[in-house]
Amino acid sequence: MSTTLDGPMATAAAGGDTVVVGTGPVSFADVAAVARGGAAVVLADDALAAIDRARGVVDELAAAPTPAYGVSTGFGALATRHIAPELRAQLQRSLVRSHAAGSGPEVEREVVRALMLLRLSTLATGHTGVRRETAQLLAGLLSHGITPVVREYGSLGCSGDLAPLAHCALALIGEGEVRDAAGVLMPAAEALAAAGLAPVELAAKEGLALINGTDGMLGMLVLAIDDLRRLLQTADIAAAMSVEGQLGTDRVFAAELQALRPQVGQALSAANLTALLRDSGVVASHRGPDCNRVQDAYSLRCSPQVHGAARDTVEYAATVAGRELASAVDNPVVLPEEGRVESNGNFHGAPVAYVLDFLAIVAADVASISERRTDRFLDKARNHGLPPFLADDPGVDSGLMIAQYTQAAIVSELKRLAAPASVDSIPSSAMQEDHVSMGWSAARKLRRSVDGLTRVVAIEILTAARGLDLRAPLVPSPATAAVVRRLREAGVAGPGPDRHLSPEIEAAVELVRSGAILESVRQQIGDLS
Repeated sequence: MSTTLDGPMATAAAGGDTVVVGTGPVSFADVAAVARGGAAVVLADDALAAIDRARGVVDELAAAPTPAYGVSTGFGALATRHIAPELRAQLQRSLVRSHAAGSGPEVEREVVRALMLLRLSTLATGHTGVRRETAQLLAGLLSHGITPVVREYGSLGCSGDLAPLAHCALALIGEGEVRDAAGVLMPAAEALAAAGLAPVELAAKEGLALINGTDGMLGMLVLAIDDLRRLLQTADIAAAMSVEGQLGTDRVFAAELQALRPQVGQALSAANLTALLRDSGVVASHRGPDCNRVQDAYSLRCSPQVHGAARDTVEYAATVAGRELASAVDNPVVLPEEGRVESNGNFHGAPVAYVLDFLAIVAADVASISERRTDRFLDKARNHGLPPFLADDPGVDSGLMIAQYTQAAIVSELKRLAAPASVDSIPSSAMQEDHVSMGWSAARKLRRSVDGLTRVVAIEILTAARGLDLRAPLVPSPATAAVVRRLREAGVAGPGPDRHLSPEIEAAVELVRSGAILESVRQQIGDLS
């Protein structure tokens, strides 16, 4: 019996690009193209040659009488047992089957595709010892849009993301469940046959090579960085609209003031705010000598300091992610030049786990300052002449009162999600694996954090747009006016009597998530920093 998962993604057959995986690292853009754009994947000639060289080393060790870990022995706490040649194919199948022990809801398709691509990238380095047909089948699954079902729980982040990767490896041997390019749930064997692909029988070392890596947590890190870079630019837009709508000053964003504290992200955010508020009739209306505003509240005035620190943190995380993309994470690892296989600890997810947790802190704090700016619009004691809660008839209408409640609920959730997963550890495998990273858990909660930040920023933009409308006949800046128009085109109406607000919030969320808000600004004033 088949079921369909909502939201099937585009596949290469529907016009996606092709990502070529060689011996070097894939890029952030490659990961997004495959995970989110449905790009096809092919292995480069240098990757195939490297795979063949490493496989030759494994074949030699498999034929030798001396035991080699991962090639002719058991695994983990069972590594001391020498496995006879006639049992090694069974060993690989048993490894994959037993490790595909996940539980819970299905993991998102983009996450599974990202981890599959990153595992393939490691296989292509020529340090894992798989056969070329195994690597090519993994590429084939990606190109045909076949996505193994991976469950939420099962990874401790060391030895890598074992259970999630084992669910993917299970599909390569024609077992387990997958979703096809249309999102239909079916047995892996059926999906492979429909695509003209044949399952493989895993040979020595291949089971370990397919499941021993940080690819799940790394894939989610790369996707989160992609989202956060866009979200932080959008947060600058929201802040500019709030400064403008609350009759704040743009003078505090001047470049000479930022230069006194040479934090890179802060300067970029301040430059964005300056550009976004340029030629604002609202700001100009209170810039003269009659203005009695001495200084704005921190949530307005310090937006570049908070958003900028967040930007710097994201770029640090991107540096760590870049190093991990350039890594060959497996255990044991093949050193073809030396003709040997060595055990190592590179599968430990600590470097990735730490920055995943760091980004959850960033998401919580940027959301927190966004909610504070929103709340100021709704308080008649602080919004400088706007109606309470931006309501049409205060008392009869509640305006945007409960939209801020929604923001507050999300911000409180983000604070809880900011508690680090990576400080936790729990022993496993009979104390052989006695310290783990919990990187997968850090990544899973970061995805919730990014979603929450998206919603909080969207509600601020929705609120600020209504505030700007209520400042008429004063005219907002060209950039912020473009955002207001885009909201109205999407069905987010302006001021008026109370109406069902949830659909408008969801419309605003989608405009933020898709990048449409950012694009409306780009079309008006060019790219933001």
